[in-house]
Amino acid sequence: MGTLVRIKLYAADEEQAKAAFQGAFARIAQLDRILSDYRADSELNVLCRSAAGRPVRISRDLYRVLAAAQRLAQESDGAFDVTQGPVIRLWRQARHDGRLPDPADLRAASARGGFRKLHLNRSGPTATLDQAGMQLDVGGIGKGYAADAALEVLGRMGIASALVAASGDLALSHAPPGERGWKIGIDSRDGPDASFSRVLELSDAAVSTSGDSEQAFEAGGTRYSHIIDPATGEALTNGLTVSVIARRGVMADGLATAVCVLGTERGLALIKKRPGAAAILVPRSKDEPIESARFRGYLR
Repeated sequence: MGTLVRIKLYAADEEQAKAAFQGAFARIAQLDRILSDYRADSELNVLCRSAAGRPVRISRDLYRVLAAAQRLAQESDGAFDVTQGPVIRLWRQARHDGRLPDPADLRAASARGGFRKLHLNRSGPTATLDQAGMQLDVGGIGKGYAADAALEVLGRMGIASALVAASGDLALSHAPPGERGWKIGIDSRDGPDASFSRVLELSDAAVSTSGDSEQAFEAGGTRYSHIIDPATGEALTNGLTVSVIARRGVMADGLATAVCVLGTERGLALIKKRPGAAAILVPRSKDEPIESARFRGYLR
């Protein structure tokens, strides 16, 4: 899915650890073949080529990811939208070329998107797309799902304490031996003595971070994020970095992207609706970070 995955776990012995790593990474590889936008032969991309105007049977994994994405699309008024693949690909090329996409191309790409053009049927399960040329991109939610799935494999193999990190998406099981939780640093300080101004202490939870710190480019003196606003087709320029804590990675991953698009007020309102979810929004400016009501309860 276009990123690296790291796993840390506590096992009884080396043999158990090796088997657990192999099982978890095999599950992630399976999901890469299903969910990756970067593989022409992935189930996701095959669906996009074949589901225009007719239902196509899909795997349970793909259904679960798309169903979670559609629920979040409804709750966020379309701020999270996995049908924006054509627009995302234009901005991905723009980052590569170092120049803004052509406005006419963006308008044409945006016209092929819209989460209401994707229809799911649980019996089957099946997915249908309203028109040809649509492209789904689950990069904002698929890595969180994969991290959850890897943790489930580890649990079945007797690993009680593990951390799966898929880029900025972390899923955590029980705390490491002798600890109250996994210590996760966020809101880093710049400079030669870089450190974290906030350290979370989490177990049986997930945390995801989205923003323009890693994938972005500058044009005309403006910094453009890899995250796009489905309402406009434009890449974000608000400079927000958002970290979300939730019960599962698939939830934290999608919420972090949605809050980046929604901004402070609407984003915090969305977080408030999700039981157990919390967030911190860090502006690129020197303004103080903004915390949701439940965030402080997760700090070390």
